[in-house]
Amino acid sequence: MPDYVPTNAASSGVRLDKKTLKSIATRTDRPGLIWLAQWTLGLVATGTLVWAALGTVWVWPAMLLHGTLLTVPAYAASHETAHGTAFRSRWLNEAVLWVSSFIFIEEPLHRRYSHTNHHTHTWHVGEDSQMPYNIPLRFAEWFAATTGIIPLIYHVKVLYVLATRNFSDMILKFTPEPELPKMTRNARIMIALYVLIAVLPLAGIWWPVWFIILPRVLGTPVMILLVLIQHAELQENSPSILESTRSFTTNRVMAFLYMNMNNHVEHHLYPQVPFHALPKLAEAVKDQVPEPDHGFVRTCAELGLVVLRRSLGRSTKAPTIRQAPRMITDGGPIHSIAQKTM
Repeated sequence: MPDYVPTNAASSGVRLDKKTLKSIATRTDRPGLIWLAQWTLGLVATGTLVWAALGTVWVWPAMLLHGTLLTVPAYAASHETAHGTAFRSRWLNEAVLWVSSFIFIEEPLHRRYSHTNHHTHTWHVGEDSQMPYNIPLRFAEWFAATTGIIPLIYHVKVLYVLATRNFSDMILKFTPEPELPKMTRNARIMIALYVLIAVLPLAGIWWPVWFIILPRVLGTPVMILLVLIQHAELQENSPSILESTRSFTTNRVMAFLYMNMNNHVEHHLYPQVPFHALPKLAEAVKDQVPEPDHGFVRTCAELGLVVLRRSLGRSTKAPTIRQAPRMITDGGPIHSIAQKTM
């Protein structure tokens, strides 16, 4: 693609004066530390509920709540620290990147470089390394993804590839060569830790099952739904983030869990802006970007309806959420546009 330029504010025709951007993008440790303390306290609270419910049927809803609070912020924190914007202090970013990526089940350097590639080539076929489903998305794939099966298979496969140094062409493409041995080392350490956690019940140690393993499984669907709506039904191969990416409105609880990444258009326009400043950024560029779709639940429900109707050969026009024109059909055969890269 000789005329290709990185996907960001400049490629999207969005303008923000340097003084305002510098003010919004200022990094500091305080908001990240407050968020981290709140997340920790929340996990203590939900973990206490799990402990109190052990041996009763109420342990399952308790683990679902605990798992959502464990999994969604881990994904968000892994994402934010991969950018290096969660904290001003580098060691804090790296420490939280390691812990959150371990929960998320992705080697931290792979997380960082694959996501950098995703920002550089957002939703460009064959270039974006983080396209988690085929385009157009169908119901069977949507359902399998939301159960967590497809993401788990992908992450296990990547850890194996990194640990055995059997790097794919895509990994070699987006990873600086000196980082490859580090990725292999990290993957081997992570695999050893996962194996240790898996065998602890054989020694009569069951707390990881109730507080980590099962909650991580139960919390996965909400995390995956967030991932799916970021770019689903939008335009591939566009230089404009406004055409390829979705923001949505939400309540304060979801904004906290997701670290304000519901402002996803704005994040892709200016990825150097820290999570705590994204609402301020959204306000600064609101006259230059599409109106956010309305609500997490509503957006997910409409996406699910669209992919179901597509698989049934029905009209794929969504009631309210944004769609690229080519995603809207009156039914008929499904013509493949692109294969997933995850």
